[in-house]
Order: sequence, then structure tokens, then C-alpha cells
Amino acid sequence: MNKASKAWLFAGGALGALGIGAGIGSAMLFARTLPRPKGTSQEIIDEFADRAKFEEYKVRMAPVGEWMAAQKLEDVYVTSRDGLKLHAFYIAAEEKSDRVVILHHGFTSHAVDNSAHAKFFHEQGYEVLLLDLRAHGESEGDYVGFGILDRFDTLEWVKYARGRFGEDVKIVLHGTSMGGATVLMALGVPEIQSAVSAVIADCAYTSPAEIFSHVIEKDYHIPPAPIIMLNGLYSQPIAGYRFDEYSTVDALRGNNVPVLFVHGKEDKFVPTWMSRKNYDACTSKKRLLFVENAGHGSSIFENPELYEETEKEFLMDALG
Repeated sequence: MNKASKAWLFAGGALGALGIGAGIGSAMLFARTLPRPKGTSQEIIDEFADRAKFEEYKVRMAPVGEWMAAQKLEDVYVTSRDGLKLHAFYIAAEEKSDRVVILHHGFTSHAVDNSAHAKFFHEQGYEVLLLDLRAHGESEGDYVGFGILDRFDTLEWVKYARGRFGEDVKIVLHGTSMGGATVLMALGVPEIQSAVSAVIADCAYTSPAEIFSHVIEKDYHIPPAPIIMLNGLYSQPIAGYRFDEYSTVDALRGNNVPVLFVHGKEDKFVPTWMSRKNYDACTSKKRLLFVENAGHGSSIFENPELYEETEKEFLMDALG
């Protein structure tokens, strides 16, 4: 065998090994991310904040839990366009309001994990809807939507809000992490953009393709592109979408709804450049807040005064 033949044989073997590795990686990515989560993993908690801060936050936010436990929660439901029964809790405003907030949680979370945000908006006089996103909490679904599917679920909740509270109700969408990406992607749905008054996106990624590429590079130090590409062979026929088929950037180009972007500077999971990229893509009135010392999804716990004052200013400007 000459040198050229040996080189081609070696290259073929290397490509074959790369293909096998990418196939295994994409199958693992599918198995670990797309099926309905079975509880909150320790890894997700560790990304949320370091352990000392997590314990500090639990103590600091105990009154929020007590407040939520005292609320009268009404179970409400809509049906998704693919036939899933989706659940939310409704907390009525103290007095009839012309404003409603629709709260979207993050990956592996559920409705009441948005208690701090629910309390804030309730105190501001809003009707409050705390969603269980598809494949989470009490909502149906076998596979997580990562915003790509959930944006159409948000449309059903917007329709619900307008049907219950009136066509002229001012709707605010708020989301954290996956929920943040969802409310930004929702702006790409024309019916939502025409019906919503303001959006708040906390530590939102740009797309599932980009966030999982970032994680693969950061944690495993291997090229993510083949894994993301092959993952589509699993996700498209089974879950109904590919990780790379839509992004927040796609949705924000041409957007006219005011958006507040929030991100913790010490986020170890979703890098801050993603919020910067989202901000730069957004064509509407916008504001960007980076919170010092805050980890993933923890800006509201790290500096609640700054977070809530910024929200008040933003919403006053956006809604009047």
C-alpha cells in the first residue's frame, strides 16, 4: 500500500470515528435534554448559583414562598396547536386590572418557581398567569420545546388573556432562561407582536443550537457542529423540530414591542454575550441590565431592589 492509500485510509478511519462520536453525542444530547425532565438535577442547581449563595437566596426569599402559599391559585388551561393540554396558575389582582403578566419559567422548573416575579407583579396591580411550559409541571407533553415550540403555546395564552380580560388588556410577557428565549421567540409570531405591550427576558439564550453548542465546547472541548446537526435526525421526527431551526435573533429583527433584557454577570450557563446579541438584534425600544454578582436566573435574588426598580421604570415607559 502506497503512502497516498494509507493517508486516505487513515482519513477515512478518522472521519468514521468522528461520525460515530458525533452520532453518540447527538443521541446523548437528545436523551438528556428533550424528554420531559424528571425533577430538578443537582447540575441545574449548581449552574443557578454557587452553593453558598443558593442557601443565602433560600433564606432571603422565604417570605416569597410564604406569600405564594397564602395565595388562592386557580388552575386554568389552554390547548396547544398540537393538541396538548397546557396548565397555568392564575392569581387575581386585588382590584380588576387592565394589565396581565404571563410568566414563563426555565428548563426543569415549573410555575411556582416564578413566585418572586408573581409577587412583584401582583403588588403592581397585575392579573398574574404562571405557566407550566409544555413537558413541565402539570402541562402535557413528552418533549421540551426550548422556545421553538413554546412560542406558539404562548400565542394560546395571549388569546386566553384577551378572552378573559378583554381585547384592550395590556399584556406583559416575562421569561427566565428557556422562558426568556420563549418570550423573545414569541415576538416572531405576528399575532403576539400585535397584542403584547412589553417583554422582559431574563438570561435568555439565542437558540437551543447556540446554547448547547456553547455547553458542548465549554464542558467537553469537542466541536459541537456535527452533534447539533445530527441531533436533528433524532429531534425532528420525534419532537417535531430541530435545535437550529429558529432563534431569538430571527424573532427580534423587525420587532416593535419594547423589550427589557436582564442578565447576571456571573452566569455560568447562558453566557452574557447572548443577551448582548439579542439586544443588538432588537429593533424596538429596548433596555439592557447586567446585574453584578448574579448567577444564572438569580438576578432577582441577588439584587431585588435594582431588578424591580428597573422593571418599574421600563414598564412605566412601555405601558404608561
